[in-house]
Amino acid sequence: MKQVIYIVILLVLFSSCDTQGKPKKPDNLIGKDKMENILYDLYVINAAKGVNRKLLETKGIVPETYVLKKHEIDSAQFADSNAYYAFDPDLYKSIVEKVKVRLEKEKKAFEAIEKNEVKTSKRKRDSIRKAKKQKNDSINKVLKKAVKN
Repeated sequence: MKQVIYIVILLVLFSSCDTQGKPKKPDNLIGKDKMENILYDLYVINAAKGVNRKLLETKGIVPETYVLKKHEIDSAQFADSNAYYAFDPDLYKSIVEKVKVRLEKEKKAFEAIEKNEVKTSKRKRDSIRKAKKQKNDSINKVLKKAVKN
């Protein structure tokens, strides 16, 4: 990922120094929708890498390579397309906003699932406690009867 970021930064810097204006459209330009999907995957995998880097390393997964292979592109194609889109801030912002909306939607869905799992686990713990209490109460009744006799 660092290589991709460095390439992107270099391309953006070189393109910003270009006095002729907007860079020419690459022959292998990635479509806006596909670019959105790639950026989404990169954001998700970077977050996963930040949370559990060791797991990815032990599985031998290189996140950036995985995303590029998944979308059947190479790093140069991504860098060229990213630089092209980044030159138009409004267009790039719209792509990133779509990614942001998608991430927030996914986050809410996962939070709802987590909240439901917490409730379910609490109900299970409560029912286990209740069952143990009933068992203990019935044992105590038997013991009290035995003591009285």
